[in-house]
Amino acid sequence: MADFDRPALVQFAQDSISRGSKSFRFASRLFDRTTRERVWLLYAWCRKCDDMADGQDHGGAMAAVTDPQESLAAIRTLTAKALAGMPTGEPAFDCLGVVARECGITARMAEDVIEGFALDAADWHPRRESDLYQYCYHVAGAVGVMMAVVMGVPADDDATLDRACDLGLAFQLANIARDIAEDDAAGRCYLPDDWLATLDIAPGEHMKPHNRKKLALMGRWLADEAEQYEASARVGAAHLPLRARWAVLSAAGIYGEIARKVRAADSHAWDQRIFTSRPEKFRWVRKAFVDAVANNPRDMDRAALWTRARV
Repeated sequence: MADFDRPALVQFAQDSISRGSKSFRFASRLFDRTTRERVWLLYAWCRKCDDMADGQDHGGAMAAVTDPQESLAAIRTLTAKALAGMPTGEPAFDCLGVVARECGITARMAEDVIEGFALDAADWHPRRESDLYQYCYHVAGAVGVMMAVVMGVPADDDATLDRACDLGLAFQLANIARDIAEDDAAGRCYLPDDWLATLDIAPGEHMKPHNRKKLALMGRWLADEAEQYEASARVGAAHLPLRARWAVLSAAGIYGEIARKVRAADSHAWDQRIFTSRPEKFRWVRKAFVDAVANNPRDMDRAALWTRARV
């Protein structure tokens, strides 16, 4: 087992989240120091994997990846080395190794995330709505599960982990709704074929001006689904310590605002990139604090929601 310079890796991870996600960094400040550092360490690995898969730099503009399968293989090799406690030569993967040892993150948890990159590398596209949820699980829900473990949720507490997964699904559904135009420009479409067929939209034609009202309807569907999963996640947050609950509820509100704005903008949702402003973030943080202290979320039965497979 190699010795790592943890403070240096924490600083690297802090720099990574500062560059890659202003909203997530904003919410992460609410954790206690130990949890905050672990969240940053896990984020650094997620961000690096995403960048390797998409040819990005901290979520910037996508660039062509010469060999997606080679990038995927590198992600798997470096992740395996990190989980084995070996130095990888890549700080982001060393970050994973440190937080995995501290919190009990398993190889299966990491592989569930990597499978999302594998789907993108294979030019995957959802045929059915259930395929969309499966994809959202791999690219975001599985991260939610890992984050919950970092916050102290036992790895066998499936009920709470399902709710943590729901928050990841809510985030990803909001992202997909917001990024439909950007994804189309990059040659990707995460709108299920059965949705397109229901609205009589030919493959590859969803961004055409004559389909804008139909596109707005699908944006609304995505936002409505994101809202359901966000509501479920709020129930799960009740089982977290106060500061972790505050951070999670803040993130839920901040990211949920994106979905709400997509729905409100209707057919203009893709005229310009939607974001949550700094004053809006502060408003959600204040509301989240009140909700976290009260710790009395509106009950919601998640039986009708998509559920991840059990290990």
